[in-house]
Amino acid sequence: MRIKEIIKSSDTTVKEVAEKMGISQPALSRVLNGNTTVEMLERIAAALEVPITELFEQPATNKVTCPRCGQVLSVKFV
Repeated sequence: MRIKEIIKSSDTTVKEVAEKMGISQPALSRVLNGNTTVEMLERIAAALEVPITELFEQPATNKVTCPRCGQVLSVKFV
């Protein structure tokens, strides 16, 4: 997840994002450090004014590694 990175680059704080979301800063910190829901990710994206896809790491190349077997796979974009 890139949420902390986006917060830092937007010159805002976790506390300010939490206030925009209507939750406490400790509650948002727990979300950032653990599992979350799609609903919470949507709320975070809205508070940061970014598409939800920006919250996730973007692959640098068209190669991905299978988390199960470790094989490197090439992804073709059509």
